[in-house]
Amino acid sequence: MTTFRELHAASTGFVMPNAWDAGSAIILAEVGFPALATTSAGIAFSLGKGDHTLPDGAPAVSREQMFERVRQIAGVSAVPVNGDLEDGYGESAEEVAATIKLAREAGLAGGNIEDYNGQRLYHEALSVERIAAARDAAGPDFVLTARTDGQLLGTPTSLTDSIHRANLYREAGADCLYVPGVNDLDAIRTLVKEIDGPLNVVLGLGSSGLTVNHLLDAGVTRISLGGSIARAALGFIRRSAQELRDHGTQDFASGQIPQNELNQLFAAVTHR
Repeated sequence: MTTFRELHAASTGFVMPNAWDAGSAIILAEVGFPALATTSAGIAFSLGKGDHTLPDGAPAVSREQMFERVRQIAGVSAVPVNGDLEDGYGESAEEVAATIKLAREAGLAGGNIEDYNGQRLYHEALSVERIAAARDAAGPDFVLTARTDGQLLGTPTSLTDSIHRANLYREAGADCLYVPGVNDLDAIRTLVKEIDGPLNVVLGLGSSGLTVNHLLDAGVTRISLGGSIARAALGFIRRSAQELRDHGTQDFASGQIPQNELNQLFAAVTHR
């Protein structure tokens, strides 16, 4: 099996969809993707909680809750798994390092650390310190991704500022860089050109006609899906329920995976 680090060093990019539980991880890996990621959004939604920019007073998923699901996903995956580790579940460099150690113990091949604490971006110097601490805790094989959220948040942060942060994180030891919220292909080409390291781009955030081929042709190394598959699954549940309520029909059931097929698929993983 190609290691996670080797995937990032290859001349062609790869797609890494995001799972939110053991079942979704098994199905995504069975389709043939070379790596998977967890999605904090998908995990949070499956627990009836929100993610990222939460309404005032809304409960967040704790690190313990998140890692319980992360261990389940990593435990059934036949391919490397990258963890959505939020901001490291703490402001200090020490707390970030502790989260990276938990990620390694959980069986993750890599993980993302954000520079956003749910209200604002961390100051630049602290953000660099946090990535350096994560690198020290990660060891040589763990692929560390540094994520900067200025573009996603729509703050006055310019693309140049995000590129500057990404390159500082690269110097601090990040293996991969991630600037979510950029959906313009020319801007993505600028990120590829100006960021000194492999770039992760997420599909499914906002309205965009971008495709995998667009991003690979632009030189993107890693393409993730964030919570988009999980959100689409919840959308399917809502539409199915509305059909049943309004029409009394179950046309939605025509697309289900047969139970015997799921039984065989999950049994094969259990006995692997």
